[in-house]
Amino acid sequence: MREFQSKFATEEACQQYLADCRWPDGFVCPKCGNRRAYELASLRRWQCAGCRNQVSLTAGTILHNTKTPLMVWWAAYLMTTDKRGLSALLLQRQLALARYETAWMMLHKFRRAMINLKRDPLRGEVEVDDTWVGGTQAGLRGSRQLKGRKAALVWS
Repeated sequence: MREFQSKFATEEACQQYLADCRWPDGFVCPKCGNRRAYELASLRRWQCAGCRNQVSLTAGTILHNTKTPLMVWWAAYLMTTDKRGLSALLLQRQLALARYETAWMMLHKFRRAMINLKRDPLRGEVEVDDTWVGGTQAGLRGSRQLKGRKAALVWS
């Protein structure tokens, strides 16, 4: 986590990373194809030097039109590294966000982005980090399933 936080410690570092991901071979204007542009960092946009078309750094991503600083979006790291899941309330606390709704919106954008409806069902040999083998216990619901569990935790 320290390495991640140091790599994305500033808004400029986050913007540069996004620009490198979006244009790995350098900027290309989607309107005229020109390769020369200048950055409008405060707006998170690049402007083509040829046709003056402005291209948003976050357009077409889950970050589109966000007012939340890019540095706060490291919530993606928190969400993807915690196998138990992450609640909006915990995310709000972790990121010191003023509004619960911001955390809730971020989590829902991440969850929507991770869905792949065209995905085929898993087949053959499947590797998992850990799982419970033994199924559910008759007559127990919810978290009571975990107390006195008659199943084995399998680690790979």
